[in-house]
Amino acid sequence: MRPRHPLPKLWLFSDERAQAGLAELAALLPPGSGIIFRHDGLTSGRRWRLLRRLMRTARTRGLVVLLAGPPDMAWRWGAGGVHLRQHDAHLAVRARRLGLPVTMPVHNIREARRARRSGADAVFISPLHPTRSHPGAPALAPGEWLRLARLAAAAPIALGGMTGARARRLKRAGGCAPGWAAIDAWDEKAAKRRSRQKRNAVPI
Repeated sequence: MRPRHPLPKLWLFSDERAQAGLAELAALLPPGSGIIFRHDGLTSGRRWRLLRRLMRTARTRGLVVLLAGPPDMAWRWGAGGVHLRQHDAHLAVRARRLGLPVTMPVHNIREARRARRSGADAVFISPLHPTRSHPGAPALAPGEWLRLARLAAAAPIALGGMTGARARRLKRAGGCAPGWAAIDAWDEKAAKRRSRQKRNAVPI
């Protein structure tokens, strides 16, 4: 199903455990990529200020930022859309009234069907591979991942231990071109970039 709001294929999930700062991670994303802004552990004021800084970077680099939270907050804070957790699926109606694109997480058949009923524009289906975000959770087989993608009837985005190479393998396995999202892959890329810059630095 074509989403009502075309969304990026490549995503970063913000995570307070990341070693790199959000600005550093955002700088790694190609123009046209997306960011799911979480950082739920911050106070409302600190979270808002961090989002505003991220939005300035996003505008400069042509990135899309979705807020993980209620649609009214996403609209007030100027986010480009909203990421609804499963327990907030009923808020998709409000998001549509505000004209906000909606993404949702999907981990199983029940959640895929709920995302479909909610009219999500895109779904993050996980974990496709073992990941520290879901410690101990069994990874989805490619066939099961593709089944959930069909059930959700929204733009499918793979999450969970994802890399570009793994996304290409999934495309070959399913004959479709799913998007992919990551946390650690971007954090590791940032660490490698810092390491190269340190090696190349010229002593003064």
